[in-house]
Amino acid sequence: MADMNAPNDIAMKNDEVLRVELEVFKREHRDLDDAITALEATGTFDQLTLRRLKKKKLGLKDRIRIIEDRLYPDIIA
Repeated sequence: MADMNAPNDIAMKNDEVLRVELEVFKREHRDLDDAITALEATGTFDQLTLRRLKKKKLGLKDRIRIIEDRLYPDIIA
């Protein structure tokens, strides 16, 4: 998820495509959250794997925020 061109990539997409991507990213974020919780519950997990999953989840959160900012900008009256 370390795509440095992500904001430019988003700027070139229409709102319909962004809405679909937003739902996909949100689902993937939830799935990662579930996987992390399940992994931690086992008590026998690899710290490196856990860190990688959390880093990927954080990257998704950033992408979600960027897309939401584009789709639903704050309008100051």
